[in-house]
Amino acid sequence: MFAYFLSLAMSDELRALQDMARKFAREEIMPKAAEHDKTGEYPWEIIKKAHEVGLVNGHIPEAYGGIGLGVLDGCVVTEELSYACSGIQTAIEANSLAEMPVILAGNEEQKKKYLGRMIKEPIMAAYCVTEPTAGSDVAGIKTRAEKKGDEYVINGQKMWITNGGVANWYFVLARTDSSASAGKGFTGFIVDADTPGVTPGRKEQNMGQRASDTRGITFEDVVVPKENVLGAEGIGFKIAMGAFDKTRPPVASSAVGLARRALEEATKYSMERKTMGKYICEHQAVQFLLADMAIGVETARLATQRSAWEIDQGRRNTYYASIAKCLAGDVANKCTTRWTDLGIFGGNGFNQEYPVEKLMRDAKIFQIYEGTAQIQRMIIGRSLIEAAKMMN
Repeated sequence: MFAYFLSLAMSDELRALQDMARKFAREEIMPKAAEHDKTGEYPWEIIKKAHEVGLVNGHIPEAYGGIGLGVLDGCVVTEELSYACSGIQTAIEANSLAEMPVILAGNEEQKKKYLGRMIKEPIMAAYCVTEPTAGSDVAGIKTRAEKKGDEYVINGQKMWITNGGVANWYFVLARTDSSASAGKGFTGFIVDADTPGVTPGRKEQNMGQRASDTRGITFEDVVVPKENVLGAEGIGFKIAMGAFDKTRPPVASSAVGLARRALEEATKYSMERKTMGKYICEHQAVQFLLADMAIGVETARLATQRSAWEIDQGRRNTYYASIAKCLAGDVANKCTTRWTDLGIFGGNGFNQEYPVEKLMRDAKIFQIYEGTAQIQRMIIGRSLIEAAKMMN
């Protein structure tokens, strides 16, 4: 959209953080990833260790006890953790999505109370927007919040909430004005998980990323004090969507980490497996598959870094974040299906003895959560048209 100069050089501090994240991923996550995938058990022990070494909540500003990582810095960490297991990484990253509305729109008291507690102990938070009949169509949300004196009473049901059953508190988007447009009719709330009337549903049995805790949450006459309104009444939609500009780059980076793992597993396997008297990596057809995977990984990473860098510069990055999230999600799925399992691993790619079967299942969600691939394309297309109109 305009000229830019993005340096790919890492600072010594960021390089050290990347090394720590990589070491943690290889030593703490990878050995346990398959078991968590099999049982669906929430990775509390891993999260506690990640919290101890500073790999959780890194984006929380220093004023509230965090280390204040930029979005680009966070993407570097996310890629390393997702390389080991994107399900466990999603459990960790869900905190970022829940906390971002508070970082963007919370007042000092809210930030100290809710961000500060995230630093003090390894607790989780959740972002409650999606509903059974309102996913990509956020304007279709039916959860309502009715003001009664100095309080709001929330009624409704959320669905597909990551960390839903383990969260200490939720960011909840609810309609406060039934006659207003989406831009003015919704309000964001901070809701403590132990508030009477908050009921998490059963854990969903998902195809992939099984270590992540995904549930529906029911809100029945949940009373929330006005002090827990984020920003002001009527600006909740803007806050919720603004959070995506900062959280979609890390989601894209997570997809890159998974795709990189698939590439490395495929390369290693191709150098061990023989057909027709030679290693399959010596077949040109296999080399082309590996090359396509490498092209996808490298370009998706660059797109992700650009989207993260833009928001770190204080500029709106919606266009770039949608490109990164859409591209990286598609690349992760191609690397684990058409390019890897079927093309290189063959029947072994269909077997649980090899890690690519899990990678394939884990990859699919990247084309769905935090805005489907189709929604990202709508955002990109709309941005292009709006830019073209401004030039005429």
